[in-house]
Amino acid sequence: MPNREYFKNKKVTVVGLARSGVACANLLYRFGAQVSVTDIKDTPQSREAASKLVSGEIKVELGRHTPELIEQSDLIVLSPGVPLDSPCVKWAREFNKLLISEIEAASILCPAKIIAVTGSNGKTTVTTLIGMILEAAGKKVFVCGNIGNPFSGEVEKMQEGDFVVLEVSSFQMETIKDFKPYLAVILNLTPNHLDRYHNLEEYLEAKKRIFMNQEAGDFLVLNGDDPLLSSAAAEARSKTVFFKKEAGRNPNQSAVAAVGNILGVGAGLMQKVFQEFKGLEHRMEEVALINGVRFINDSKATTADSAIWAISNISSPVILVAGGRHKGIDYRVIIPASRGKVKYAFLIGEAKEIIASDLKDSGFAVEKAQTLEEAVTKALRQAKPGDSVLLSPMCSSYDMFKDYEERGRYFKKIVMELKQKEDRHG
Repeated sequence: MPNREYFKNKKVTVVGLARSGVACANLLYRFGAQVSVTDIKDTPQSREAASKLVSGEIKVELGRHTPELIEQSDLIVLSPGVPLDSPCVKWAREFNKLLISEIEAASILCPAKIIAVTGSNGKTTVTTLIGMILEAAGKKVFVCGNIGNPFSGEVEKMQEGDFVVLEVSSFQMETIKDFKPYLAVILNLTPNHLDRYHNLEEYLEAKKRIFMNQEAGDFLVLNGDDPLLSSAAAEARSKTVFFKKEAGRNPNQSAVAAVGNILGVGAGLMQKVFQEFKGLEHRMEEVALINGVRFINDSKATTADSAIWAISNISSPVILVAGGRHKGIDYRVIIPASRGKVKYAFLIGEAKEIIASDLKDSGFAVEKAQTLEEAVTKALRQAKPGDSVLLSPMCSSYDMFKDYEERGRYFKKIVMELKQKEDRHG
């Protein structure tokens, strides 16, 4: 394992005590750092997370952030999801402290070859599939990042010659300094997180940081069908490989095939993996059939583009359930794909008023609901046999749920309870 002494005796504060924060704090403690953790929340969940820290020597601050903790630190590590307007970030900059993301902290100790995947849509599917083709080719591979286990929790198991495939967000890349994947992938770029970025160009700049430290021996895989991403190749020092949508493959599969070709995975083996892939939980996941109505969990769809893809790939009439925390996007972009397909939309969460306003000329009925349960129940009442009720929120989940997974699981619970109720009365 490289850089084993890097964190020794350093005073490190980890900001954010979710899964990645806990894993990172434990990792750095084991490598000799003097670790503190701070989380703005003091809840049963944050206290439970704190109980998973490996030592009582790790200082824990819950329910507040204090500048003194940041000032006495040598290094600040941001967990995924911690916003850059957090007081800890402001103080770190005021006190001139080194500020890095959790993925960078883990990468410092990582002996495996890093494959990093980003983009507005499809990251989870592509990250998963790259892991699957490498595993099928007999490689030792770890799939980490925003899916599965935190990078920090797995890095000690890795050896030279292994691969780690990371799903990384633009947020995480805002605080990288030396993070350098052997192979970086940018899948696509559509308006997203415009509550955080002023415009698409600023969002693109955050994405391009994935390759800023790459060198001539590294690889950058870009979407050749996206003009903005194609032009980004001129800024890369690494070898650039373009993928394009091909006959018989969707864009996600084409991106995975480009990675596989670089790494010497056979085309036949990749095709076998693609054919056997059953999809992911919370991504176009079929939940149940109630009175001839199909219920589909697409909770992972946190952009309008994801919802367009879902609506376009469902052959039946759709009743849409959408909403959550607004990310600054224009929901009107779903109208062309929805014409003649979406019959009704039930809207929830903080964004419901904005979405309702954007969809007022959509040609389908729009109704607001106070809860996800109310929206799903009303959707079932509105549906006819042969229809599909689609949860494709177009928004983040943080106004009502811990994450998109909790939202998806709750949707499935509601659907299964409705199914049981209908079965009893059927």
